[in-house]
Amino acid sequence: MESREQEPAIRLGDPVPWFDARTVTGGSVALHVDAGRWAVLAFLGSLAEPRAAQALAEILGEAALFQEDHLVFYGILTAPPAPEALAQLAAISSPAIAFIADYDSSISASFGVREMPRTIVLDPLQRAVADIGGNHPAGHGEALRRVLRGLPPVDQSAGVPLWAPALVVPRVLDFDLCDFLVRLYTAMGGEESGFLLDRGGKTATVIDHRLKRRRDLAIVDPELRGKMREQIVRRLLPAVERFFSFAATRMDRYLVSCYDAAEGGHFFRHRDNVNAGAEHRRFAVSINLNSDYDGCDLIFPEFGRRTYRPPAGGAVVFSCGMLHQVTPVSRGRRYAFVPFLYGEAEATLREHNNTRLAEGERAYVEGSDRLYPLAAE
Repeated sequence: MESREQEPAIRLGDPVPWFDARTVTGGSVALHVDAGRWAVLAFLGSLAEPRAAQALAEILGEAALFQEDHLVFYGILTAPPAPEALAQLAAISSPAIAFIADYDSSISASFGVREMPRTIVLDPLQRAVADIGGNHPAGHGEALRRVLRGLPPVDQSAGVPLWAPALVVPRVLDFDLCDFLVRLYTAMGGEESGFLLDRGGKTATVIDHRLKRRRDLAIVDPELRGKMREQIVRRLLPAVERFFSFAATRMDRYLVSCYDAAEGGHFFRHRDNVNAGAEHRRFAVSINLNSDYDGCDLIFPEFGRRTYRPPAGGAVVFSCGMLHQVTPVSRGRRYAFVPFLYGEAEATLREHNNTRLAEGERAYVEGSDRLYPLAAE
């Protein structure tokens, strides 16, 4: 499927570079969030060129295949479309179809694309599985049509079932402690929880209910924090070190989080370490404090649609670099303790990144996160 008109920067089977970009209609795209589904990247150049316009028409002839949970399409443009064309692109844009403004050609260059049109198809792990040049012997449109119509459902993309590299550890927090934390949250309530986003080179907390709906209660009492920390150290860290070969010495956040069905609690696809305020995070921990709810399970889209749920008092641990989402809670409330684990080198990085936090964000104070507090002198 690979054209020989040029030596491609992306070879079939290679993971592709991520990019964040604006769309021609003013939206935004972060490629890494689209993992877990097939993706079509059509490098079109300028739609004023007849070959590009023809290639787009051929691709849109398969528009019925573009569905948000299966296959997404990005048309990448290196020149602004004419006003009439822009209106047409806006009319056909959807969660599964978007057009990216690559007006400085940086995205095209990162993929080694010089001759356009050219289309690269990605698997759910975002590796190139097809690279179709405009001069493909079978014709660009026909070659792409064969590929797209042959794509299996996401859960069958590897040909065998996939399991995410996530560790489930039961019996981490005592049931009595879990119940106490739930009662504490019920008595005190939680505050709206946002998520971190980089804007203008600074990390800030953003609230967007389309992407996340959750309330958090910060645990500030030293004695209670100490009890939680002690059980994490004794019951969870040995498993993390044994199965992930990582010796955590620091823990970020003491929060009781609540996903409430009455509010549509959920957390859309994201990674936990992709901005300056979170680069220090190595492993995410999600400890369920109750079990009387429906929905609100973890999914790791790069590894299919299988759901993961630890038992009450138990933890699921996974790399902060893994794409994940929390499905909407459909009944009741899910309460959870959701810290992050890291080590000494990452603590140094976190302190350094204080300079990259937006005004109003709480700066990191070295030592407040130790899992093994220093002995008093």
